[in-house]
Amino acid sequence: MLVGVDLGLPHFDGELEELGLLAQTAGMHPVARVTCKRRAPDAALFIGSGKADEIKMLAAQVGATEVLFDQSLSPGQQRNLERHLEMPVNDRTFLILEIFAQRARSHEGKLQVELARLQYLSTRLVRRWSHLERQSGGIGMRGGPGEAQIELDRRMIGETIKRTKERLSKVKKQRQTQRRQRERRDAFNISLIGYTNAGKSTLFNALVKARAYAADQLFATLDTTTRQLYLGDAARSVSLSDTVGFIRDLPHGLVDAFQATLQEAVDADLLLHVVDASNADYVEQIAQVQRVLTEIGAQDIPQLLVFNKTDALSPDQQPLRLVDEYEIDGVQTPRVFVSARNAQGLAELRQTLSALVAAAKPADNLTDYAPENGGAAT
Repeated sequence: MLVGVDLGLPHFDGELEELGLLAQTAGMHPVARVTCKRRAPDAALFIGSGKADEIKMLAAQVGATEVLFDQSLSPGQQRNLERHLEMPVNDRTFLILEIFAQRARSHEGKLQVELARLQYLSTRLVRRWSHLERQSGGIGMRGGPGEAQIELDRRMIGETIKRTKERLSKVKKQRQTQRRQRERRDAFNISLIGYTNAGKSTLFNALVKARAYAADQLFATLDTTTRQLYLGDAARSVSLSDTVGFIRDLPHGLVDAFQATLQEAVDADLLLHVVDASNADYVEQIAQVQRVLTEIGAQDIPQLLVFNKTDALSPDQQPLRLVDEYEIDGVQTPRVFVSARNAQGLAELRQTLSALVAAAKPADNLTDYAPENGGAAT
């Protein structure tokens, strides 16, 4: 059962479409959706006791076995809701972590997900699990229930987090070595970024003839893949990296844990920002990607916007020109319309990339590039 609370934020998903997609990606089946408005979250139950009673009744009617919230819950709110609803309750952060745990394939990806999950669980130890209350004190059965078990769990998680961070630091050093080797070869590095399910991996495969996993689902790709892309017009090869997708309210723990992967974007010479042109909320999705870029320190790296999935647009929504400009945070950014699925616009994309790469120098700003066929597009 999906639950969303409208707190007056501009990006509230009234239909809970993204949460539903996340749930399906994690292998769940949404059976009901409930939304409500509040000025501020209830301290104890997030939604208030009246709405909690309503959700409990509806869940019994539709046969729901778990409740998912579109917002992050505090450990206390999660515990109180589970007691009130008498069923498991989880939030958006947990759901994203669960998907990442299912999708991680590389050693690095698994370590990153494990660290994020451990950090998430460490805040939910105290009075969270019923087995903690079944522990007894020492001599004479005195002492607080659960005290020893809580300390043991906290210490075990703390030690595991420490070990995982040490292993991740080794992976990070290996990536730094690989990046230094590329720098010595004077490689021009391009990173594919964008909102999840914008078609980054499909575009990556189309450009470099790779076989990276691509699917019409959220977070199909977690592990960074790098291939060489030859640009004939620029008469040189560039390194093209496919990275993990961004999403609204991406948990900070995941941003920290995936620092080694996101470092590919930070160290890039050019960001290929892929946008799902067929998504009605693409403007908000672009803004969310910009927020994550700012968070990881990549906001000043030049970008080339790639509006993908033009094959999914209706005839009256088709662009007048395949190459134009789009304003991001007051900066005119070159944009190319493509369909990675049927190869429409890929030639124009290669030409634009070649022009950017050929003109790029250490002090140059690639956003100064103005396409020959510039002009507004509908």
